[in-house]
Amino acid sequence: MSIDKSLRRKSGMSGSRSVLTRAERIEALKADDKWTEGRSPFNLPKVRVMKLGKKPKKAAKTAEDAKDAKGAKPAAGGKK
Repeated sequence: MSIDKSLRRKSGMSGSRSVLTRAERIEALKADDKWTEGRSPFNLPKVRVMKLGKKPKKAAKTAEDAKDAKGAKPAAGGKK
């Protein structure tokens, strides 16, 4: 039986996961130099999951844009 379209999540798996697979945990341990070859893949230590935060919005105008805006002519139909 399939799920109704109104009940489906539109974003799918776009959110961050709170649990890593065994392979992902081993890769994280290798990156931290805590993994030794030949070790059993069972009973692994905990690995912190880094959640990605939202990227900050860029400033509306940079310094160069601000200089250009000061020297720009006013829009047509503006006050004289």
